[in-house]
Amino acid sequence: MNDTKDIVLWVVVPYACLAVFVVGHYWRYRYDKFGWTTRSSQLYERKLLRIGSPLFHFGILGVFLGHVVGLGIPESWTEAVGVSEGVYHFLAVSMGAVAGAAAVIGMVILIYRRRTVGPVFSATTRMDKVMYLALSTVIILGLVNTVIANMFGDYDYRLGVSVWFRGIFVLQPHPELMAHAPIGFQLHGAVAMLLFALWPFTRLVHVFSAPVGYLWRPYVVYRSKDVPLGARAERRGWEKV
Repeated sequence: MNDTKDIVLWVVVPYACLAVFVVGHYWRYRYDKFGWTTRSSQLYERKLLRIGSPLFHFGILGVFLGHVVGLGIPESWTEAVGVSEGVYHFLAVSMGAVAGAAAVIGMVILIYRRRTVGPVFSATTRMDKVMYLALSTVIILGLVNTVIANMFGDYDYRLGVSVWFRGIFVLQPHPELMAHAPIGFQLHGAVAMLLFALWPFTRLVHVFSAPVGYLWRPYVVYRSKDVPLGARAERRGWEKV
């Protein structure tokens, strides 16, 4: 029974969430291009946004890069280039704690802004609320695991969770590794999978947007109010059309 449960939780569910992630983004881009946006609320309030948004985005970028190294790069590779396990864990705890704290503080500011600024709150959808709940839960669980597990625990996630994570993408899953992981890592992984399934249907799709088209977009023509002819000499290149 436990083997079946582990296979469902750590094999079937991850593949289902990844399928929703990929197909959902295709569907969203195909049928909802005008909705593919952050739904910016900068016009409603700027002071809190100017503080919270950079904190959150730079923090989450650091968290993402930490996950790329911690989950995507095997322990043997880092040791082969001269990074000992002790040095790696020191960097993971210190840099991960800083990046996670920045992301959490930035998110708290953004959520406070969204709840207390009337026009911003009015523009908040139900899916926004679900997204904020799932995202904040993932970040907080990850921060707790990074600090507590690395400083006080003896579990090496690079020999467990990381191997399971890489196995999902090479079609060699190891559900038993997640089944024996501490509950904090299991919760972090489960909520992260839920977030991936929700991702295509939220404003998080803007992560995959890049203003590449701006390089070839025609110039935007700004016209001033007409002035009486002869009032001043027109500069070359600005003749009336």
